[in-house]
Amino acid sequence: MARRKAKKKDSKGLLYFILLVCAAFIGYGPLSNAWKSGLIHLDRLPQSIKSAVQTSEPETQTNLSTTQGLEIPAPLKGINETILKRKGYTVSYNRTLNLPNWVAWELNRDKLIERESRTDKFLPDPDLPESEAVTTDDYKGSGWDRGHMCPAADNRWHWRAMQESFYMTNICPQHHNLNRGDWKELEDRCRVWAEQEGRIYIVCGPILYNQKHRTIGKEHKVTVPEAFFKVILCADSRPPRAIGFIYKNTSGNHPLDSYINSVDQVERITGIDFFPALPDDVEKQVEAKCDWKQWN
Repeated sequence: MARRKAKKKDSKGLLYFILLVCAAFIGYGPLSNAWKSGLIHLDRLPQSIKSAVQTSEPETQTNLSTTQGLEIPAPLKGINETILKRKGYTVSYNRTLNLPNWVAWELNRDKLIERESRTDKFLPDPDLPESEAVTTDDYKGSGWDRGHMCPAADNRWHWRAMQESFYMTNICPQHHNLNRGDWKELEDRCRVWAEQEGRIYIVCGPILYNQKHRTIGKEHKVTVPEAFFKVILCADSRPPRAIGFIYKNTSGNHPLDSYINSVDQVERITGIDFFPALPDDVEKQVEAKCDWKQWN
C-alpha cells in the first residue's frame, strides 16, 4: 500500500514537471492570460509554476509603480497654479479662487498604519503670504464644512503628514451632508482598495462650472465649488485600472456606483490631464474604462 502512494506522488510530481517545461516553451502565455482573467488561482498551482507565471509579466507593467510622481497631473494651462509639496500629498493651489485645483497622493499599506491621532487643528498655509492665506475664520458662519481633499485619515502614519493635512490649502467649502456622508464613504473605500492592492494613486479636487460662483469669507473670498471629482489609479493590478467619481456639492445619499465616471470623462469636465507619467498606451486604456466590477 505504501508503495502505491509513493508511486502516485511520483506521477503527480512528473505531471507538474511536464507542465512547467511546457510553460517554459510557450512563454507562460496561456497560464498568464488565465491568471489575469481569473480562470485560475495561483494558490492552486505548484510554487514553481506560480513563480513562473508571476515573473512572466511585461516589464512595463511590473515597473509602473516605480515611476516617480505617478499621481501628479500635467501642468495646467491658463489657470492660476502654485505647486506645494507636502509630506503626504501634493497640491496645485489656485491663489485667485483660494481653492486647490487638485490634490494628489499615493496611498499604500504603510500609510494605513495609524501612528498619530487626528489633530482637528486647521491652519493657514505657512508657504503663502499672511495676507493671502485662508484661515478657518473665513468659514465661520458660512454653513459650509471645511472639507478635506486629502483626508486626515490617510495621514495618520506621520505627525507632520497629519498636521499638513489640516492646512487650508487642502480644504474646500463642502456641503455638510456630502462631507460626512457619501464623500467619506469613498474615502473609506479608497483605504480598503489600498489595503487590498498594496498601493493606489489618488487625485481629487473641486469642479467649477461655467457660471457665477458663490464665495464665503470676509477677509479672503473663498470660492464655493459646484461639485468635486476624484480619480483613482491602481498601477499594480493586472492589467492596470483606473476609475473616476463626480459628486455634486449638495446633500444626497446614493450608492457609490451612482457617482462613477471614466477618467476620460472627468478630464473632459475638469480640463485636467491625469496620470501623464503612464506609458501612452496604458494611459489610453485605463482612462477610457470604468468597470465597477473590477473595484467592487
